[in-house]
Amino acid sequence: MSPSLSDSHQTQAIFLNSYIDFCTTVHEALRCRLQPLNRAEWGEKSEGITGERWISSSSALPNMDAQPPPPPTPPPPPSSSSPSAESEGCFFLAQEKTEKQPGEYTDSGNKNPVHHTSTMKITSLLMFNARVRCTVRLLLLLLHCVGYSHGMPHVLRFGGIFESIESGPSGAEELAFKFALNTINRNRTLLPNTTLTYDIQRINIYDSFEASRKACDQLSLGVAAIFGPSHSSSANAVQSICNALGVPHIQTKWKHQVSDNRDVFYVSLYPDFSSLSRAILDLVHFFKWKTVTVVYDDSTGLIRLQELIKAPSRYNIRLKIRQLPADTKDAKPLLKEMKRGKEFHIIFDCGHEMAAGILKQALAMGMMTEYYHYIFTTLDLFALDVEPYRYSGVNMTGFRILNTENSQVASIIEKWSMERLQAPPKPDSGLLDGFMTTDAALMYDAVHVVAVAVQQSQQITVSSLQCNRHKPWRFGNRFMALIKEAHWDGLTGRITFNRSNGLRTDFDLDVISLKEEGLEKIGTWDPPSGLNMTDNQKGKTTNVSDSLSNRSLIVSTILEEPYVMFKKSDKPLYGNDRFEGYCIDLLRELSNILGFTYEVRLVEDGRYGAQDENTGQWNGMVKELMDHRADLAVAPLAITYVREKVIDFSKPFLTLGISILYRKPNGTNPGVFSFLNPLSPDIWMYILLAYLGVSCVLFVIARFSPYEWYNPHPCNPDSDVVENNFTLLNSFWFGVGALMQQGSELMPKALSTRIVGGIWWFFTLIIISSYTANLAAFLTVERMESPIDSADDLAKQTKIEYGVVEEGATMTFFKKTKISTYDKMWEFMSSRRHSVMVKNIEEGIHRVLTSDYAFLMESTTIEYVTQRNCNLTQIGGLIDSKAYGVGTPMGSPYRDKITIAILQLQEEGKLHMMKEKWWRGNGCPEEESKEASALGVQNIGGIFIVLAAGLVLSVFVAVGEFLYKSKQNAQLEKRSFCSAMVDELRVSLKCQRRLKHKPQPPVMVKTEEVINMHTFNDRRLPGKETMA
Repeated sequence: MSPSLSDSHQTQAIFLNSYIDFCTTVHEALRCRLQPLNRAEWGEKSEGITGERWISSSSALPNMDAQPPPPPTPPPPPSSSSPSAESEGCFFLAQEKTEKQPGEYTDSGNKNPVHHTSTMKITSLLMFNARVRCTVRLLLLLLHCVGYSHGMPHVLRFGGIFESIESGPSGAEELAFKFALNTINRNRTLLPNTTLTYDIQRINIYDSFEASRKACDQLSLGVAAIFGPSHSSSANAVQSICNALGVPHIQTKWKHQVSDNRDVFYVSLYPDFSSLSRAILDLVHFFKWKTVTVVYDDSTGLIRLQELIKAPSRYNIRLKIRQLPADTKDAKPLLKEMKRGKEFHIIFDCGHEMAAGILKQALAMGMMTEYYHYIFTTLDLFALDVEPYRYSGVNMTGFRILNTENSQVASIIEKWSMERLQAPPKPDSGLLDGFMTTDAALMYDAVHVVAVAVQQSQQITVSSLQCNRHKPWRFGNRFMALIKEAHWDGLTGRITFNRSNGLRTDFDLDVISLKEEGLEKIGTWDPPSGLNMTDNQKGKTTNVSDSLSNRSLIVSTILEEPYVMFKKSDKPLYGNDRFEGYCIDLLRELSNILGFTYEVRLVEDGRYGAQDENTGQWNGMVKELMDHRADLAVAPLAITYVREKVIDFSKPFLTLGISILYRKPNGTNPGVFSFLNPLSPDIWMYILLAYLGVSCVLFVIARFSPYEWYNPHPCNPDSDVVENNFTLLNSFWFGVGALMQQGSELMPKALSTRIVGGIWWFFTLIIISSYTANLAAFLTVERMESPIDSADDLAKQTKIEYGVVEEGATMTFFKKTKISTYDKMWEFMSSRRHSVMVKNIEEGIHRVLTSDYAFLMESTTIEYVTQRNCNLTQIGGLIDSKAYGVGTPMGSPYRDKITIAILQLQEEGKLHMMKEKWWRGNGCPEEESKEASALGVQNIGGIFIVLAAGLVLSVFVAVGEFLYKSKQNAQLEKRSFCSAMVDELRVSLKCQRRLKHKPQPPVMVKTEEVINMHTFNDRRLPGKETMA
């Protein structure tokens, strides 16, 4: 806001403007005296003029410089009693009617006391002479200029057109209009040298013709701006006149703006509804609504909510649109239809009076519960009387533009409330007494914004404008530009305008929600940043038990041991005392934490809840939650995908899976060949193959290794015969001896054969030790042979029947599964549905005990049953994994509270203690293991890896020995390496006893003796130097 001019500068500016006006008026007055006037015209004007009063004011000076443009098509002309400008330019004083016309209200506000009395007297005496009248006007103008020269305040008039019921009290907008003008005039901070007056006209609602006529009346009086009316048809009529005559039109209500809007002289303080529609859409996203019902009052509501209506095409939101009845305020039929359709997320686009009526009717129809969530688009939700709904639990959200947290704003609202409380009482509108509505606050801000523009402008003069003559106000464009450039921190926050379309661009909305303390701020929204939820911005800590404290809830459950059972007692029991069990204890703990009371009711049809494939209807506890006949379902109710789509679940309080309940098999004694059981058949086969392989490898390596050949006659070192003990039979015998840990007389001599022997001994050590450790258990344990060991065994046979509880979570699992084994099982059960399906768990247990029947059920229940019946057992492991949770209706506010309480019980260990309490029974005699685990490849497979590595190593060593020895022989016999290696290979490959030639060592020939050399065929010298 620009600072105001000093008093001396204001006085100088006023005097300068008055002097210019004075010179212009003198010129016109002299022209009037020299030129005769049309007496017929003056006679026509003088009719009925006695009842008018004239006020000298600079605002009444005509525009002497502007040339009148071609006349436009005017709206309906004003009444004959309205004053008009003189055709010769002499008639330049403003006129005001002193007599109130029917249906009108004229209030000239503050009058100039210097001129009022003298003007009335002079006017009534001198009307007969037109030339004298010009002289009188000249004298009055001189008095006016003298008054300005003495620092008298400048007077500026604003016009207000307001809609009201005939003979009804003044509306909030009209009162705010007067309140704002009086505040500015009393304060003198904003306009120290200007006095604002007003002319107020009332019209009937929807009467656009009357609105046009009243606007023309005010323009003929001379007004700087027109405020109102609020209805769109009347506002459009006034707007067209203001555009034609260049007078600013100020609106505080929403008006639809077309894309080619040409309303230059128009500003609106109401937030643009495209922005409000985005704010509502942001709330829908924040609350994660998937289904929304929009209820609008009139056709403009569809325009206002266009962003939300476009949402289904861009987001995954199902939108249903309904319209409130137009000719009546009775919304009960519509509410009843929405209640029947289970529409819990509803957006109401209507005024505050209709909103108040809807809330009262919804309360009467039982729709003010915690399952319903209402969003109201009216910005007056904060002013509604919500006292009857504070403890209903209903979710109610809206927006507020009034900045009530500002101390200065609160002070102004308090003054307003004091004045309103002193006024006559108004009809019941659903608002709290004395509250300032949004319309009143916007009107208050609108007057101040225009006053800021007046402060920033130089001295302006207001002309008397005629609707039948298109002669615009010469200061209109400049004054309108100043209004659009004005900035003001008002009751509704920062106010700035878009200069092109005159819409408000900068505003903040408070998101308010109904709490037990009343409507509280939970967040903010603004166009640039969007939604910012700050529920705890005041430092309040959220207490989990707040929303459930002292509430009475209906709890649906079902009889099933050990979850819910009838309590055994000699005395008659009533109410909740009739039941006991795990779920009853859980419910009691939740009640202690959250502070609610409850009533336990058994489900009427005795079912958990499943959907009919043909009709799509649900039954059991799920149906009761969907119909809101129960608030909670505390029972062994499994959390499944199909149930989660129609109801909500808390976090699990028990995890489990599906397993098989079957009779315990009869025991059998160990068989004759049970000594083979410690090792699986595969291991026995692998041991046999290993034995054959090691024996053959030992035989081959012993033949290849030259160090495995020995002299059978150690006393004759010169013997030409060498032998090898590891024949094929001896190799097999060596392997058997080592395997049986008995040993043999055969001992490997070469390094390669010793490696094979050592690895084989290590292998047999592990095998024999493992076999021995497991043998005693297999020979002493009584084996329990069962015809089935898993679900696969059930699926592969048809002799043993199997089934589930009909329309339970287990049946749903098999029906929806894509796993081939379980799908095959479902085909079997569905083909024999009437014979294998049971109605409840008790019937299934009975069939297991009395017939060849396997019952598929939850593992926790199997655990409970087997603790109390030693003839039953669980077969195999878990088929799937699931959990039990507390069920609540879809969108229930209790779900999160229940979840937090369950997590608290889990951390404290109470859930485990309750399970131990109800599952622990007398117990059955402990059994030894039904079957000791057979050692498989995965247990001792490493032994075979070591064996294979040893065999490979021995082969490489044998090859190395062979090559080394062949090289030595070649050097001794001075032969080629290849021929020596071929000879060695030829000898090694002979599988029968052969003589091996020894290589001839080099001979030292002496002179005294001669050694005869002989050629040895197939002979080797066994000398130590050659065998080392």
